[in-house]
Amino acid sequence: MQTIRHSEQTLKTALISKNPVLMSQYEKLDVGEQHLMNEAFQPTSGLFGPITLHSQSDWIISHPEAPQDFEQFFSDPYRKTPSPEKHSIYVQSIGSLGNTRIISEEYIKWLKGYCEAFFYGLTVKLLEPVPVSATRCSFRVNDNTQNLQIHAGDILKYLKKKKPEDAFCVVGITMIDLYPRDSWNFVFGQASLTDGVGIFSFARYGSDFYSLHYEGKLKKLQKTSSSDYSIFDNYYIPEITSVLLLRSCKTLTHEIGHIFGLRHCQWLTCLMQGSNHLEEADRRPLNLCPICLRKLQCAIGFSIVERYKALVRWIDDESANMPGVTAKHSRKDKGSLPKPVEAFKEWKEWIMKCLAVLQK
Repeated sequence: MQTIRHSEQTLKTALISKNPVLMSQYEKLDVGEQHLMNEAFQPTSGLFGPITLHSQSDWIISHPEAPQDFEQFFSDPYRKTPSPEKHSIYVQSIGSLGNTRIISEEYIKWLKGYCEAFFYGLTVKLLEPVPVSATRCSFRVNDNTQNLQIHAGDILKYLKKKKPEDAFCVVGITMIDLYPRDSWNFVFGQASLTDGVGIFSFARYGSDFYSLHYEGKLKKLQKTSSSDYSIFDNYYIPEITSVLLLRSCKTLTHEIGHIFGLRHCQWLTCLMQGSNHLEEADRRPLNLCPICLRKLQCAIGFSIVERYKALVRWIDDESANMPGVTAKHSRKDKGSLPKPVEAFKEWKEWIMKCLAVLQK
């Protein structure tokens, strides 16, 4: 195992910058926010630690790229920022997300609520679900895993055409595996920063995907033409567990982070670290490191305290996170399902520690 440990000065510069204008901006932040972010360059910090690499197949080793500090993010001429006219994140589900209509509807509401807390200050809206056939995308059966896959690039083109006027971005989510090009095995997600669209699959997040007994395997692709989408009528959908929900929230917020202009993080353990495989994705935390947190705060303008409180409310509310509806009342509603948040409990404890620093 290898540890990537930067010097205190390197991390301090990556966070605050040596640019007098950006240094002045930092000094104007709330005192509590500065205390929390300064944890980035505290060697004894219990909140933010160094990145650890476990194998040669980990992202940083296999995909070398230049790190992005706050100043580079701030100065990026191609970075898109939400505006009063374009202030909404739209979520488009493609195909069924659950084994029943109720599970599909609740699951996407959970993801919507999580995104509203994570990107605190922006509005998250749901588009009407569509079947795979509506996208007219290419598809295949993976030669290695023998599961159905849809072409990520084709989906991005479809989302671009559907993008509403007030959208900062449109993100597609699906339980069908993705591939970006014929030579690739799969991809968890893909986004176009220029067009403000992204597509993310949660197919590989089910507990059984890599097992010998995975029920989504097909012997071969049987289709009469490229426009025959009948094979998707009864495709396999994994059970919505707490771990699958956590993995879904991670991928969704990581990829939307890219649309905001955040590149892969190489500073500290962080949601924005790249991942090549599920084991590495699971090691990645739900939280942003201080450097990436400052980037997102700069783009949206939220209070860090209020954002963390919103995330705690999402975890505590085991309903579908409908505004003004308590978990106690919502469970009485017909068809309502309890939100499986067991896997988020450890993260909630971490957030509470951050709130203690912020509110000292």
